[in-house]
Amino acid sequence: MAENIKGMKRTHRCAEVTSEDIGREVVVMGWAHKRRDLGGVIFIDLRDRSGVLQVVFNVETDSALHAKAEQIRSEYVLAIKGVLVNRSEDTINPSIKTGKWELVAKELRILSKAATPPVLIEENVETNEAVRLKYRFLDLRRPDMQKNLMLRHKVTKIARDYFDEQGFLEIETPILMKSTPEGARDYLVPSRVHPGKFYALPQSPQIFKQILMVSGYDRYFQIARCFRDEDLRSDRQPEFTQIDLEMSFVDVDDVIAINEGFLKRAFDKVLGIKLDTPFMRLTYKEAMDRFGTDKPDTRFGLELVNLSDIVENSGFKVFSDAVSKGGSVRAINAKGCGFKFARREIDALIEFAKLYGAKGMAWIAVEENGLKSAITKFMSEDEISQIINRMKAEPGDLICFIADDDEIVFDALSHLRMEIAAKLNLIDDSKINLLWVTEFPLLEYDDEEKRWVAKHHPFTSPMDEDIGLLDSEPKRVRAKAYDIVLNGVEIGGGSIRIHDQELQKKMFSIIGLPEEEAQKRFGFLLEAFKYGTPPHGGLAFGLDRLIMLMANRNSIRDVIAFPKVQNASCLMTGAPDSVEIKQLRELHIRTLEAD
Repeated sequence: MAENIKGMKRTHRCAEVTSEDIGREVVVMGWAHKRRDLGGVIFIDLRDRSGVLQVVFNVETDSALHAKAEQIRSEYVLAIKGVLVNRSEDTINPSIKTGKWELVAKELRILSKAATPPVLIEENVETNEAVRLKYRFLDLRRPDMQKNLMLRHKVTKIARDYFDEQGFLEIETPILMKSTPEGARDYLVPSRVHPGKFYALPQSPQIFKQILMVSGYDRYFQIARCFRDEDLRSDRQPEFTQIDLEMSFVDVDDVIAINEGFLKRAFDKVLGIKLDTPFMRLTYKEAMDRFGTDKPDTRFGLELVNLSDIVENSGFKVFSDAVSKGGSVRAINAKGCGFKFARREIDALIEFAKLYGAKGMAWIAVEENGLKSAITKFMSEDEISQIINRMKAEPGDLICFIADDDEIVFDALSHLRMEIAAKLNLIDDSKINLLWVTEFPLLEYDDEEKRWVAKHHPFTSPMDEDIGLLDSEPKRVRAKAYDIVLNGVEIGGGSIRIHDQELQKKMFSIIGLPEEEAQKRFGFLLEAFKYGTPPHGGLAFGLDRLIMLMANRNSIRDVIAFPKVQNASCLMTGAPDSVEIKQLRELHIRTLEAD
């Protein structure tokens, strides 16, 4: 029968004892991590979230206690009273925090027995992720998972403290709200008291935080839960968390400065990394031209080079046709790969580029005595010379070309750039490169719907100097929008919002949103705007992504306590699940299965 802790009060967590506790009576509680029986002496590594402490049971000191310790197995929950002593010099374990000491047991209580766990309670286990998630209650005991969640706690606390110091108020916004589609499908919640009507779970607190600015709260923030019914991947979940904020009477520089301060403090306090501010800034155009993506990884080179002007009249029709149709020809110089990559590896890069819409990948290998390529015979010596010069190519280099519409060129080359960098080990994982991407396009054209749509959302303000282009050249209008990128991953983004009613009406008109539809979707926000709206703007960090990168993990599932898998189900609880017919009737719902 399990014992209890009545009369025994924990004095320390396992790894929180120090040299000052030598000779003192200590009470620790936790899980039996390892057990070593050397006959007359049993060693138990007792583990809790702080770490491990070695406990000694000696038959010569207390035979009854030693006999009781023989019952202990892996993951038994124990309470142990003992005296902390120094280990002998030859038994010190430098790999653990408490490796210089051990606890000589005086009392043992077995609080709970445990079956053999299907998941190893060790760091960096190779167990199948599905098994880990099914037994998440065990997976969360692993030291690396506990470190991840403790890191998350620290960053969240820093956020609260920092934004409080900067004059922000933490204000909660509703979880049950009106459906206002923001790009992804809403999760809908049926109302029992309003038959046939539904709440939506918020994709973000966007509208409410803008209303708080109208309401005069000046600076708002929230650790906000958000929900999107969309296909999942390693950095996306159906429910996720944002560090969400909004500010009144600010411009882009004000929002950026506040958030750089938060990141600087978080990396310093949690990881001991000193960040230099201000961070680099790239306009959207510069990011795309140089890296082919609006979330560039700048820890290495391999930048894109535009060769369209050189090859626009080339005899190589793949190049000249791409330019004549309004596309471009761009390339990257994979330094040294002309020597390092065999033909099969180049062919693999060609197939890789096709995954991102490219019809192929042209290439030139620069050798000591000339060029190796299937395309140079179609090009003039002058064209080839200009290409070599602009690419700064030297013997041993491999020039990789993509020719197509800009969208395909950028997508294929940005991924090729990362693929080649990985093959050449160019990415220094110890580097922390943070940068802002600014001046995004305000609008993008939707070929399916044959209309302009907002690239971010319809409340994003255009750059002041571009407002005059809204009617004549909407494609050229830049937004007061900004993303923060960490090592090639977008960890946050925001914008300055439209606060002028006439400009807001024009924006709705351009994206083809009739006044009636705008009222239906956003009527309560537009009503609020009638009564004095301050200039305002904000930003939201993806907390899960930020923690994933700070913890040096590859998936946000490793920094969320109870994540979903790719089909948005929970392997531990079995959610989503069917419910009783009675519950459906109360909600006035009949399922197809019931029919």
